[in-house]
Amino acid sequence: MQVKVKTVDRASEERAEIHAVSITKEIRDAINLLEHNQQSIPVTDSEATMLCPLSQIYYFDSVDNHTFVYTKDNCYKTKYRLYELEAMLSCDFFRCSKSMIINIRKIASVKAEINARMRAVLLNGEAVIISRNYVKDLKEKLGI
Repeated sequence: MQVKVKTVDRASEERAEIHAVSITKEIRDAINLLEHNQQSIPVTDSEATMLCPLSQIYYFDSVDNHTFVYTKDNCYKTKYRLYELEAMLSCDFFRCSKSMIINIRKIASVKAEINARMRAVLLNGEAVIISRNYVKDLKEKLGI
């Protein structure tokens, strides 16, 4: 894909134009980022609410109707459901099971498991199981 950037004199002249054969998920992600500048999400811990940058998130996990956000060292809670997060997140995030979305940039390695599943080891050492329904899509995203 060819990208052109042209500087302008005033903020009122800023605009983005996308020419695409079809509107793919990646194009929708780019549009969402440009329109909403959604680079962080609100999370809460036991003490406060804060904005967590998407680049620090390793994965989202849904347990008992609560969605948790995992970073390298911490676990937070968010008000969003997984399907809402899927619509908001960039193509760096991948649904790996019914209850989990992972950041593919945080994957250190993947290994085939029995029953056509995969095990992904994240940069923080945690292992995550990729359900067999999602293995093909993950292989495509990773180019393997």
